Amino acid sequence: MIKALVYRSTGSWYSVKDEQGNFHNARMKGVFKIDDITSTNPIAVGDEVAIEVENELETTAMITQILPRRNYINRQSPRVKHQQHIIAANVDQSLLVATLKDPKTSQGFIDRFLVVCEMYHVQAVIVFNKTDIYRDKEFKKLEELTAIYQSLNYQVHAVSVEANQGLEALQQLLQDKTTLVSGHSGVGKSTFVNYLLPGKEIKTQDVSGWSGKGMHTTTFANMYDLPSGGRIIDTPGIRELAVTGLEKEELSHYFPEMRDRLNNCRYNNCMHINEPECAIKQAVIDKEIHEDRYVSYVNILDSMESKNY
Repeated sequence: MIKALVYRSTGSWYSVKDEQGNFHNARMKGVFKIDDITSTNPIAVGDEVAIEVENELETTAMITQILPRRNYINRQSPRVKHQQHIIAANVDQSLLVATLKDPKTSQGFIDRFLVVCEMYHVQAVIVFNKTDIYRDKEFKKLEELTAIYQSLNYQVHAVSVEANQGLEALQQLLQDKTTLVSGHSGVGKSTFVNYLLPGKEIKTQDVSGWSGKGMHTTTFANMYDLPSGGRIIDTPGIRELAVTGLEKEELSHYFPEMRDRLNNCRYNNCMHINEPECAIKQAVIDKEIHEDRYVSYVNILDSMESKNY
């Protein structure tokens, strides 16, 4: 058995790298059913697989087995409702590139991202880019958001990829880890990826105006080796990240500041909306839980209630 790592997927063919550092074009042998997930892609970027080399000259191989995953992150399939599309597997951390100006990333989107990371037990890192164009208003907001998220033990970095500011600490963070990089169109994610991979010139993809609804193309993730060690997984199509596969009653478990207080609510199945003697609402009143985080919780809950995922 030869072990290999999946770097790219195009649906039926996979680019895999074996332990000797050789790349192979590989296909699946038969049909794999993994972890009882109804997924449109049984093999994902980041998966460790077993391969049989068919032709060493043409470097083609057959994937015979998917090795156990440490974790994975998925989303609703853009094509098939009620099916999942696995974005990546075996991820050490997930990095969200956000901006507070041109375009502004909403706090609701950041909180949704954090919930998904909590669900899949993946460490989350928030990177606010474009600080070179911030004015007083944006810096004030940056200070406020940094305080909120750092108090919840999330890592927050403020950088300008364009002006080459604050990037050294970020590079150290990526070293020897597998990092999923995501973010809206226009936040500078592709510029950041190109900065990390000098000479590669990854094509920037314009997905502006795409709501994720009625989308008929599938965008696959790509994994790249970093010159300083470690890997990044670039995901142009992660824009419509939604909270799926979760019961409404479970949502508060993925807000760390709520999770710590759930046992103090009067009712076990408290939804923290209209129930009496709710520890979460009291903590919001006492300013122990930030009001904006509570608003995000209610908004995500509403989207789940309307089955809008």
